[in-house]
Amino acid sequence: MSKVCAITGKGPMVGNNVSHANNRTKRRFMPNLRSVRVTLEDGTTRRIRVAASTLRTMKKLQNAK
Repeated sequence: MSKVCAITGKGPMVGNNVSHANNRTKRRFMPNLRSVRVTLEDGTTRRIRVAASTLRTMKKLQNAK
């Protein structure tokens, strides 16, 4: 499985580990993915992988209504 959010498409980002001696080595920042059960329009349910930040945004928008 790829580490990509099914809704937003958010994937791994790259950056640096920085030591106290300021040595820089490459690293990856992975998205915080969660398995969520979603009901589709035709009534069936599916499991999709969604980033936790996306879930927070969806919850915020849902409560704003």
